[in-house]
Amino acid sequence: MSPNELRELPEPPAGSSKAVQALWWAANGDWERAHACAQEDEGGPADWVHAYLHRVEGDLPNARYWYARAGKPEGAGDFGEEWEAIARELLGPQHGGA
Repeated sequence: MSPNELRELPEPPAGSSKAVQALWWAANGDWERAHACAQEDEGGPADWVHAYLHRVEGDLPNARYWYARAGKPEGAGDFGEEWEAIARELLGPQHGGA
């Protein structure tokens, strides 16, 4: 599945990880549901999504904490580009994506 296909689904994909579900909710305008999904997968791939969500929210100190936990550089620039990068990684073959 591509990031665009994920974004266009009518609901989060069945059987997907909490990280992918969080991305879907974020792309569909529900920050609270996205955040709840990310919190359910602490210590996993959702940590990067969690960081992204706090950056979108404007809570940069909290975002920095989650970027560090995820082992990712702090996000900057366009939110859409970061969402795409996260989706590409999470949907890649190493995470069971296409």
